[in-house]
Amino acid sequence: MALAETAADSRIPPAARDLLDGVGGWGPTATPVGVFHLVPVQIDRDVSLVCRWMNDPVVAAFWELAGPESLTALHLRRQIADDGRSVPCLGVLDGRPMSYWEIYRADLDPLAGHYPARPHDTGIHLLIGGGADRGRGLGSRLLRAVADLVLDRRPACARVVAEPDLRNIPSIATFSSAGFRSVAEIDLPGKRAALMIRDRFPRDLS
Repeated sequence: MALAETAADSRIPPAARDLLDGVGGWGPTATPVGVFHLVPVQIDRDVSLVCRWMNDPVVAAFWELAGPESLTALHLRRQIADDGRSVPCLGVLDGRPMSYWEIYRADLDPLAGHYPARPHDTGIHLLIGGGADRGRGLGSRLLRAVADLVLDRRPACARVVAEPDLRNIPSIATFSSAGFRSVAEIDLPGKRAALMIRDRFPRDLS
């Protein structure tokens, strides 16, 4: 799959650039496991791959998006057609698409009604696509790198937040290993979640 560089990608809606400081232009970043790049999703190019990941039983248990490509496309389209408060991305490691990410404005999301949100709080959803990439610490290293990117590229953002399902023990462990701390349990539609936060200033100590 050919993935074009997106630093000046005019297909990224202006609102998405405004609300999340141009996720598509953040560019590649070096990590301990290789060069990583968040590439905004293009439905025609990426729906088959994301759909395959969504139908993995491990993923489907928590994302609840197993089904045909039309269901995946609807999920992606709703985000892309929104006002830019969420940007769905492929995570590309050394040129290989291997994960799916949603970078979103938690303070503008319904999540903000369930915790004391602060302006510019930025949330992360992610899934690691292939079973071979799970269970060996890859997710926590990439999550740490993406949280660093958010804090580096969004100067108004003081915190990165996440709300993994309490039943998803591996996900909670991944966020913890990436420097997030669990601060509360919250009830969200369809799940009870761990509210996890990574603050800007203690990040070098985490």
